[in-house]
Amino acid sequence: MNTPGTYSPDLAVPLDRRAFGGRDLFSLWFSLGIGLMVLQTGALLAPGLGLSGALLAIFLGTLVGVSLLASVGVIGSDTGLSSMAALKLSLGSRGAMLPAMLNVLQLIGWGSFEIIVMRDAASLLGVRAFGEGSLLSNPLLLTLLFGALATLLAVSGPLTFVRKILRKWGIWLLLAACLWLTWNLFAKADLPALWAQKGDGSLPFAVGFDIAIAMPLSWLPLIADYSRFGKRAQNVFGGTALGFFIGNFWLMSLGVAYTLAFAPSGEVNALLLALAGAGLGIPLLLILLDESENAFADIHSAAVSGGILLRLKVEHLALAIGVVCTLIACFAPLAQYQNFLLLIGSVFAPLFGVVLVDHFILRQRSARVAPELWRWPTLLAWLGGVLTYHLLANVLPDVGATLPALLLAGGLQWLLGRGSKTA
Repeated sequence: MNTPGTYSPDLAVPLDRRAFGGRDLFSLWFSLGIGLMVLQTGALLAPGLGLSGALLAIFLGTLVGVSLLASVGVIGSDTGLSSMAALKLSLGSRGAMLPAMLNVLQLIGWGSFEIIVMRDAASLLGVRAFGEGSLLSNPLLLTLLFGALATLLAVSGPLTFVRKILRKWGIWLLLAACLWLTWNLFAKADLPALWAQKGDGSLPFAVGFDIAIAMPLSWLPLIADYSRFGKRAQNVFGGTALGFFIGNFWLMSLGVAYTLAFAPSGEVNALLLALAGAGLGIPLLLILLDESENAFADIHSAAVSGGILLRLKVEHLALAIGVVCTLIACFAPLAQYQNFLLLIGSVFAPLFGVVLVDHFILRQRSARVAPELWRWPTLLAWLGGVLTYHLLANVLPDVGATLPALLLAGGLQWLLGRGSKTA
């Protein structure tokens, strides 16, 4: 019999097994909105847009992104299905296999990246605290340590993690770290001067918006794996949107401000060293540990998606995928793999434009549809969105491709879906 934390990804979670309220989802998504990669993304925006321009791009991108993210989360609570299982309602049982396979591939890659980010930051802190050659700065040992931690969390399941770890004490440590970094910034930086300083124009505002919106949208293929345990749709939407918005906007903004104030070179190590100097490095250490939650989400959701393809238990797949991610982080060169991951990721924004229109407008939030192997109108709308994304990215790179592709795919789904109903 399935326990709530490891319920089959291909079956709807019954109402009496849904344990997440608004506070649980706020804690989860506030935590997932925080991380070293979020800080580093803010650092990317800093030189080109300056403080004021970057904060506006982050605010608008995050606001739009969390609205879409929370809406997809409602699909999980409406249906009780995991993200990839819910896609069968829109794409057909066979049509949903392709995004499930792509999701497993991208999540294994991002899980490996998260372990590498944690290792590199911990190694920097270890060298700063104990010197070169210390055990706590050894890259291989740190890779194995963080890989084991993320895998353990993934095997334990989302209910155990959120309710027993994150909600009880994890979120309070994160809040303390964010508050300390914010206080340190206000105490040591000349914020009025930074606000008056304009960006160098190397990054168009539209591209900065695209980068900011990509952060919440990168969670679209995962969110229903957790929101399917939500008790009520309004709590799922509110907890997710508010939690992720506060965490992501706060940390990405700190990444911009710390880069401009203390690491103007824009190098990752310069930013990490500036953060390590605040509060004896303890706030950075807490955010570093929080990064394991992002790796947990990647590994767990890869296992959920893999469970649809292979019909194996989620916890067994999580263990195997965690080992694979750790081995990749230890040995594989990922410079070229990153481009492959970005290519795969480009298919999911238009996909969920299609899914949102199909679920909320065409099916009016119903999970009862006639079983089909392929839903061709939906697949064609998705393909149109993917082609739009790559056309804009190559022909008009300064415009931004993510949101236009999502909106166009949704519009095509509305037209083709209505046409197939009246045919």
